[in-house]
Amino acid sequence: MSDDLHYLTLHELADRLKRRQLSSVEATRAILERIGRLDGRLRSYAVVTPERALAAAARCDSDMAAGMSHGPLHGVPVAVKDLCDTAGIATSAGMSIRREHVPSKDATVVARLKQAGAVILGKLQMTEGAYGVHHPSVDPPVNPWNAEYWSGVSSSGSGVATAAGLCFASLGSDTGGSIRFPSTMNGLSGLKPTWGRVSRAGVFPLAESLDHVGPMCRSALDAAIVLEVIAGSDPDDPTTAPWPVPSHAHVAAAGVADRTLGVPINLVGMDGDSQRALDGAVAALQRAGARPVDVALPSLDEAAEKWLALCGVEAALAHEATFPARRGEYGSEFASLLDQGRALSGVELCRLQLCRARVKGELDRLLASVDLLLLPVMGIAAPSLAGMRTRTPQSVAARLRYTAPLDMSGHPALTLPGGMAADGVPVGFQIVGRAFDEAGILAAGHAYQQRTDWHGRHPIL
Repeated sequence: MSDDLHYLTLHELADRLKRRQLSSVEATRAILERIGRLDGRLRSYAVVTPERALAAAARCDSDMAAGMSHGPLHGVPVAVKDLCDTAGIATSAGMSIRREHVPSKDATVVARLKQAGAVILGKLQMTEGAYGVHHPSVDPPVNPWNAEYWSGVSSSGSGVATAAGLCFASLGSDTGGSIRFPSTMNGLSGLKPTWGRVSRAGVFPLAESLDHVGPMCRSALDAAIVLEVIAGSDPDDPTTAPWPVPSHAHVAAAGVADRTLGVPINLVGMDGDSQRALDGAVAALQRAGARPVDVALPSLDEAAEKWLALCGVEAALAHEATFPARRGEYGSEFASLLDQGRALSGVELCRLQLCRARVKGELDRLLASVDLLLLPVMGIAAPSLAGMRTRTPQSVAARLRYTAPLDMSGHPALTLPGGMAADGVPVGFQIVGRAFDEAGILAAGHAYQQRTDWHGRHPIL
């Protein structure tokens, strides 16, 4: 068995399993052993389920021996963020108040992973209620590249586990940037799909109209494979769209020839590492056949500032059964968000909705003029833990400038690794597309990764 098995891409591992060069039990046992060695330090898992995982892997091997394949993830060990319901396994959503919650039914995304043959290793650690800070009782996951640097929120466990070789892919959720921040900080390819592309049934909400569930992987092609499995209409979630889901084979073949790439000329708050990642992305995608076009990005600052209040009022609704009645079981920062949401007036909520409509309309117009839009994830490419301790409304809005407006508008966005900072931490960027054009941004991501090797770099652990 290869010494670097844990850093194979999902599609590489799936191919070895299909060719019977490796069994699912062997792969699953190897990753479980690695979790046992490393995760005491990295703290990416909330719950590990070794017995269930090995039993599922054995069933996959038996089915494969009988000539039956359940799909593109057959036998592949993956993990899911701990807000996705898993039947018979505690799902706490990072909250002490839900620590004993054991659902009887899988979330739709979990059920679809299992139907495609995936082996679920366990549940990944996250911030309290999927907001910006971990509950005081939780030790946050540690960035495997450099422990002095941020690991992202709120899908931090998903980012750390996938980057550290503790699963081959994971699910995260993104309400203000929580797939894209941990993906870029951990050197992953993370996809926030269009709102409505992936079912939220059985996924504990932070803010339902802002929440997006998506894959966090080691390549754009892997993200396309997972999206193909989890996406699509779901009767348990009437907000899911009935549109066809792109195939990963199409993504791999499509390329970006003659597609226009919007390159903003008016970005603000950028450091050198972020700018170099964007410049490198433009050059690589141009070599792949894309046509860069200078564009003026609409102002996103008002939307980033108002995201907090909009998130707060929807979160207050999600927690009205337990907050403020059980306030003492909540962390202070999350409780403050819920207080803010409960205090919002109808007039103020109307202002938020008008702001949201404006930013969506402006982004729709911009994306009508180009096929793809290039953006940073955050102006500061690799924030340190010390730098992230300052949390004022102004500093939070500045961090969310290039992520939260896309949650408000619902547009799909793919985060890719595009460089390394001086302290050895990955730097990322985003490719944004029109609504339901995941195929286009994933094809662009795959084309970029065929011409660069940033996604093939891994932390030394």
